[in-house]
Amino acid sequence: MRIAILGTRGIPASYGGFETFAEHLSTRLAARGHAVTVYCRAHYVSPRQLEYQGVRLRILPTIRHKYFDTVVHTFLSALDAAPRRFDAALICNAANAPFAPLLRLTGTPVAINVDGLEHKRKKWNWIGRQYYLLTERLATILPNKTVTDAGVIKDYYLSRYNAASTMIAYGSEVERRPNPDVVRRWRVEPNRYVLYVSRLEPENNAHLVIEAFKKVRTAHRLLIVGDAPYAHDYIADLKARARGDKRIIFTGFVFGQDYRALQQNAYCYVHATEVGGTHPALLEAMGFGNCVLTLAAPENLEAVGDAAIPYNDESDLARKLQRVLRDGSLVHSFRHRAQTRVQEHYTWDRVVDQYEQLFAEMARVSLPTVPQKLPMSILSERSEAASPSAAVAKSA
Repeated sequence: MRIAILGTRGIPASYGGFETFAEHLSTRLAARGHAVTVYCRAHYVSPRQLEYQGVRLRILPTIRHKYFDTVVHTFLSALDAAPRRFDAALICNAANAPFAPLLRLTGTPVAINVDGLEHKRKKWNWIGRQYYLLTERLATILPNKTVTDAGVIKDYYLSRYNAASTMIAYGSEVERRPNPDVVRRWRVEPNRYVLYVSRLEPENNAHLVIEAFKKVRTAHRLLIVGDAPYAHDYIADLKARARGDKRIIFTGFVFGQDYRALQQNAYCYVHATEVGGTHPALLEAMGFGNCVLTLAAPENLEAVGDAAIPYNDESDLARKLQRVLRDGSLVHSFRHRAQTRVQEHYTWDRVVDQYEQLFAEMARVSLPTVPQKLPMSILSERSEAASPSAAVAKSA
């Protein structure tokens, strides 16, 4: 199939969750033989980069402004994509719902991944929140398919708009490798730091994590990984809160292999977001074998199941973080639980299977039939039956 992905900043990922998602989805679809195009913003991806791991990149300009960056770029992307008549298009972010008809008018079926409940984010003013509420409704009307990434978000759209949606979560890899050389760039040693990863915006609660960590007695350090282009005052406040505590380190954005190393060598991971669906960084922390402490928001609890330690507020986090830092056996137990949950529910292969099937339904094409895998017990029995030594052993 010819598939287009619009609404993100582009790939390779260099900003946030949607970009990470677009990179994993597009490159894996390309590896399966599909022709995938990802629309990218000129100030995030070099206009000279025309391809990435088999994915075609279309680099277009936009207006670099908090309120116009996303919608202007997606509008231009939809205008560019419409005459190309892709077999299916995925638009990321409910804010971009008004542009779905541009693609549908020329015969391209459209799915919209609505993300979380953006109207609850503190960074938006009243007009921004009203726009998001409007586009939430439009995201249930204008595309062919509405995609949610968590059961909590799916239930919200069903109860508020009486609109059914296709629920497909994000994914993660499962791996943990020691890499002391990389993490030492940030003046830390493996298993000697607490990790926090997010865009540094108020609803992601980095301030809560910093204040809780300041109350903890430990020689471990706290790495705050992330940044935000339009949150200068909030970031200045975070750094002021951390001033005087040399254990707290701000790394800025980190991506690629360096990011993987930071995740896979942390002692534990703290998740503090309160708005959104399934958060990629949370799943990555679990898949990379971290003991996770998470704010007890419904979306977070849905993602982690019993594979993480929930907390309710700053004081609760400080108490539980102190306990985790003193109890290595507890950390080991939750690391195992986290990777097991990702393996069972959130692998990228599972996610890509679901999107591939969705695009095939939208394009009205049939996917090649994959031979069904037999259970390992049956394969073992057949192998034994075919083996002369096994036959001798059985007769004996």
